[in-house]
Amino acid sequence: MKVSSSKEKILKKIREALSNPVPLPFPKSEGTNSVFQQQAEDLEIIFAEEFTKLLGKFAFCVNETDMKLQLQQLIIEKKWDNIFCREDDLLKIFEENKFAGFNKSTLKDCDAAITSCKYLIARTGSIVMTSEQQSGRTVSAYAPVHICIAYVNQLVYETRDALKLLKKEYGNNLPSLITFAAGPSRTADIEKTLVVGVHGPKEVYLFLIDEAAQLA
Repeated sequence: MKVSSSKEKILKKIREALSNPVPLPFPKSEGTNSVFQQQAEDLEIIFAEEFTKLLGKFAFCVNETDMKLQLQQLIIEKKWDNIFCREDDLLKIFEENKFAGFNKSTLKDCDAAITSCKYLIARTGSIVMTSEQQSGRTVSAYAPVHICIAYVNQLVYETRDALKLLKKEYGNNLPSLITFAAGPSRTADIEKTLVVGVHGPKEVYLFLIDEAAQLA
């Protein structure tokens, strides 16, 4: 009952934020190192609002078990037959469940691919990934559908916060590629008409788990 009420409380906040988006206030530049002032709202609510503005699909999960149930339901509803994942930590989470359509499909034949991420940037609704992750450079970009699994302690407010943490982790040996993925790929180059899924995934799902990830 406690878990259920806790989940409903955060989902209610997210629903309210998405239905009544509040614009960022005009910041005062004096006495601050950032152009943007962090809002008092929970980071997960800010991220959910910005991520969905970018056409991302957001799911809040109480724990890993809840995430697996929601992901299983999504796979069944979408009738996906081949799910690609190459990350050991994620495979370990999934191995307890016989996911419908979950196997070691090749990337070129998959219906969707699952990855982790390094951080989530609340202010821009962006997913931060690097080439040092097991999924490498290609998985999140080449799969027709990208599913990202993240945890609440991976949330930061803005880009510079994520870059500081990456610098702290890698020092002067930063990964050769740092990606800031902001929803499904889209372009309006052709007659200013928005087209989704041109140079990357047509859909991006973010499952945010209300637990702490074991970050290196």
